[in-house]
Amino acid sequence: MNKKLWQPPRLRIGEDSGEERRATWLELFYDLIFVVAIAELAHNLSKDVSLLGVLGYVALFIPIWSCWLGATFYANLFDTDDLGDRLLTLVQMMMIAALAINVHHGLGKSSVGFAIAYIGARSILIVQFLIARYHVPVARPLLNRYIWGFGLGAGCWLLSLFVPVPWRFALWALGLFIDLITPLGTGHLATQITPDISHMPERLGLFTMIVLGESVAAVVKGVVEKEWNVSSIITALMGMSIAFSFWWLYFDSIDGSPLETMKAGKITIFITWVYSHLLLAIGLAATGVGVEHVIFTSTKNVLPEKDRWLLCGAVTLCLLVLALINLTTCILEKYRKGRILSTYRLGAAGFVLVLAIAGINLSPIFLTTLVAIACVVTVALDLLSRSREQIISQE
Repeated sequence: MNKKLWQPPRLRIGEDSGEERRATWLELFYDLIFVVAIAELAHNLSKDVSLLGVLGYVALFIPIWSCWLGATFYANLFDTDDLGDRLLTLVQMMMIAALAINVHHGLGKSSVGFAIAYIGARSILIVQFLIARYHVPVARPLLNRYIWGFGLGAGCWLLSLFVPVPWRFALWALGLFIDLITPLGTGHLATQITPDISHMPERLGLFTMIVLGESVAAVVKGVVEKEWNVSSIITALMGMSIAFSFWWLYFDSIDGSPLETMKAGKITIFITWVYSHLLLAIGLAATGVGVEHVIFTSTKNVLPEKDRWLLCGAVTLCLLVLALINLTTCILEKYRKGRILSTYRLGAAGFVLVLAIAGINLSPIFLTTLVAIACVVTVALDLLSRSREQIISQE
């Protein structure tokens, strides 16, 4: 802990010139509770892979991710790691744990508990912003916008406690919509306090790693709970290949380029880049569940329709989002040649989508192999494209 037990929030941007900002031990500990929350979300989806089950999975995923993003954004700008910061983080972790506990029936009998936990987590974030607003005058215009926006969103959730289903969920959706649009139009306010160019990509990358870990855990779980045979082992290996391909495609593309555009007041690119990570996390966790289900049915002649759509739909979503993330990092002039990488991802996404539509008679092992090949070929094309660019740049 810092030498002073209590410290007021301070603007962290630019204070460590010449040194890359890294995630603190407190932030890494905070992430652990989201490992649990995502595992519970994946378990929920695994029990119900119908259309309603998928929609429910997405509906509960968004508020949990929103809590993580809000806390990460605050830490990026104002983190002090003093006693007060640690205590507030502890309370936030308790609220996220309550969200995870209420996930299983979050759209049913536990909806009130889920809403109360979310209100608690957002309220703590608002309190942190209020404290930072008092101590950091330069950040007040931007923080005023966040305090009012997030406060209004939390107010919708609070109001939902007093109305029945389905109107309760309509208020949830309204509250989340307000939260998500609050940063829009703040480009002129954010130019002076742009998130740290090394810390923010690292934090988003760490969350992506957490979700990838859930995908790997799902593959292992699928193998453990089924009698070992050639089909299940090959299907598991293909599932690991898909996860490894996603890791490769993501971490070879991610950098702080969108933050550079934010410094010029172009916040739309930055917001697109950040929110695309929400869709990627949703897709990665769902991919793990999809592979797990395919392993369970690996000995069947034909993969059930709902499992085929879950796997192919999740992989398609991941590839589309990876294409979008790559595009947002290719906005700057020097990265224009890299946009071809997005085309490869889009092509692979189209191929996997065709498998979802036309792969009615495909066996689990054959379908998973084709999906894995599409992902691995995309990685190979990325490597080939990057190698050509290096050769051209050296000439």
